[in-house]
Amino acid sequence: MEICVLASGSSGNCFYIEKNNNAILIDAGISTKQIVNRLFSIGKNPLNVKGIFITHEHSDHIKGADVFARKFKIPIFATGKTIDSCNLCSNEDFINKIRNNETVNFCGMDIESFSKSHRAVDPVSFNIYDKKKISIMTDIGYACQNVVDNVGNSDLLCLESNYDPEMLKNGGYPHFLKKWIESDIGHLSNGDSAKCVFENSSSKLKYLVLSHLSKNNNHPDVAMRSFQLLKKKNSFPKIFVSERERPTAIFKI
Repeated sequence: MEICVLASGSSGNCFYIEKNNNAILIDAGISTKQIVNRLFSIGKNPLNVKGIFITHEHSDHIKGADVFARKFKIPIFATGKTIDSCNLCSNEDFINKIRNNETVNFCGMDIESFSKSHRAVDPVSFNIYDKKKISIMTDIGYACQNVVDNVGNSDLLCLESNYDPEMLKNGGYPHFLKKWIESDIGHLSNGDSAKCVFENSSSKLKYLVLSHLSKNNNHPDVAMRSFQLLKKKNSFPKIFVSERERPTAIFKI
């Protein structure tokens, strides 16, 4: 499998996963034009994309989903509650309601949804399997048991590292928003994310991609410093930071 993070952050999230020239998107929170342009920039044809899997209904995860699906006539997969909250205009024949904790075989890959803690109607994360395992976990209020379990047995992990507590505390966000971000239905801090990986990852984990960094309350260098403690382990993954404005490298596992 190949994976590229086309975008990640509060301005939009989109993950590209491919097997044998057939691909899916996990979320499509940037415009169709941006998705197409970023795919071409990494040498991928948008026609390779055969379906979109949605984690939850927030705009930074669904902004381009409806238009992209209609333009390329591909299905959208999400839980029933999420579908009902997205106000999609796509042909109903292309809307596929999946259950939380269900595994769907699509494009030769097994795509498993599982619940997470976030302020949304029915939020899920996804595992993608084909001999190896990719886990995509962003928008996480805290490291629940599902997060812990998947950190422990993934080959490649895209994990939220949303904010630095001091930057959030001293920043300009209103008090109520700060409290929500820090809550169990908000986002995962750099420190909590690093602690989760340090305590639960195994030698199986080869790549760690820090994802959904806040533009105002984080910085790539700050996030990376939080993960230096991983070097105390006997084996630790290669660590990368995803960006809002451009794709990551293509990772092959």
